[in-house]
Amino acid sequence: MSRRDTTESPMSKFLITSALPYVNGVKHLGNLAGSLLPADIHARFRRQTGHDVLFLCGTDEHGTPIELAAHAAGVPVADYCARQHAVQADIYRRFGLSFDHFSRTSNAANRQLTQNIFRELDKAGFIEERTILQAYSPTDRRFLPDRYVVGTCPHCGHPNARGDQCENCTTLLDPEDLRSPRSAISGATDVEFRASRHLFLKLSAFEGRLRNWLATRRDWPPLVRSIALKWLDEGLRDRCITRDLEWGVPVPKAGFEDKVFYVWFDAPIGYIAAAIEWSEAAPGRDWRNWWQSGEDVTYVQFLAKDNIPFHAVSFPATLLGSGLPFKLVDTIKGFNWLTFEGGKFSTSAGRGIFTDTALDLLPADAWRWWLAANAPETADTDFTLARFVDGVNKDLADVLGNLVNRCLTFTATRFDGIVPEVGQPGPLEQQLAGALDEHLTELRRHHEGLAQRKAAEEVRAIWRLGNVYLAEAAPWSAIKDDTARAATIVNTGINLVRVAALTAWPFIPSSAEKILSSLGEPIGPVPWPLDSKHALSAIPGGRRIAVPPLLFPKIAVDDLRTAQPI
Repeated sequence: MSRRDTTESPMSKFLITSALPYVNGVKHLGNLAGSLLPADIHARFRRQTGHDVLFLCGTDEHGTPIELAAHAAGVPVADYCARQHAVQADIYRRFGLSFDHFSRTSNAANRQLTQNIFRELDKAGFIEERTILQAYSPTDRRFLPDRYVVGTCPHCGHPNARGDQCENCTTLLDPEDLRSPRSAISGATDVEFRASRHLFLKLSAFEGRLRNWLATRRDWPPLVRSIALKWLDEGLRDRCITRDLEWGVPVPKAGFEDKVFYVWFDAPIGYIAAAIEWSEAAPGRDWRNWWQSGEDVTYVQFLAKDNIPFHAVSFPATLLGSGLPFKLVDTIKGFNWLTFEGGKFSTSAGRGIFTDTALDLLPADAWRWWLAANAPETADTDFTLARFVDGVNKDLADVLGNLVNRCLTFTATRFDGIVPEVGQPGPLEQQLAGALDEHLTELRRHHEGLAQRKAAEEVRAIWRLGNVYLAEAAPWSAIKDDTARAATIVNTGINLVRVAALTAWPFIPSSAEKILSSLGEPIGPVPWPLDSKHALSAIPGGRRIAVPPLLFPKIAVDDLRTAQPI
């Protein structure tokens, strides 16, 4: 894609990562809304505006949730991960997520890089051996690493807090912090604590450096900044980075050969490993140009609020302590929860709509649009079937679909499917151009500011602007006695349809591409509409266009009843 002028700094490369979804089963819509989809929307916008983009993600394949899921499925962990990775990769492809590389944290690249970073941390004195009390279940006859233990959170009283973190209040925990601990494997309550040697990252040694670094990240969303500073203000605790598990990255240190790294130590390193894999997959690529190239790269992370502490504190400390010249994140876009019908989505309980079911029910763009237009940016957002159906019908069918259909159908019936020549623009066209420029300016500003709900609002406003213009200009009336005027309106309207599709593309790429194809636009990079002057004259008179099939059939709540929890 060719370079275009931008209103931003000279930085032209955007490294974008989404939180790595756990490989243990198909993810629900909350996972999609909280990191994967917004990261894809931003990656598409940056490509549209002429930037080089490297968009990375992958499945997080270590840790107790994966072992527990494989155990429940009755298959070896490696086989379970391979199978579930393929399932998730296919679902994300069908959702239109435009990853440049979709990796696996169990791959060799992540194993080698994690071990190398650990060695550098150890060499620099940031690793410490300690003997700790670790949960042990006589019933299960084994040690129970963090997530193998559940119990009551000592901070908020949540009854199902995990041994590493309370999902309810996001506080990081150790298993011994829990009240009334029990085994996540058997449910046994005979949990006791026995001595075991482990390795700790001396996170407390980084408090000053992290505070100074965070002070330079002034444009972070309040949600992200408040969580990061809360950690620092409460005092950083050294973190145990080893676990008594068989599946994971082996610890390359004498005396710890029977342990693996804690999943939250190796998982973020998987972002870098994904770039290494991407680099090795084709000639001419160099991952160092993204992770070690300095100020010409802007690194943006997208993740849900429970992941913020690991990305805003632990992972930066790991990279700083290694002494290796890795790029630290520039901006973290954190999201609140998407809830389902008044309660939480739950993978373990099967509560909510899951991504495979969603694709069986409706095309991906319907889900993409609603989740983006209702993104849980400043507060939790509750998904209900009624709200979803109402939003999709109003926005996609009644606004965008109506604009496309009424304009292109009129062109087909009254101008034989040929774009008429434009004449002298009148006051309506001049008013339209001014309003469109304002919307395009605001839309770009919101995209650049990572305000995706507001960006969606501007896209919707552009669709509505097109409908209002056609209603006021009324080509079906003008054609009765002023064919030239009707031709100008139709030419303008067709170009408005193009703008509507271009601005919609980051959100609903499949539908946008169908619209652009019907307009005879070339297949390839989808350009950004720079301003009204260019946008309203891009499609010249004389081009043949087509009327696409119905893009957005109306849906009803009853159509989605099968998606409700049992």
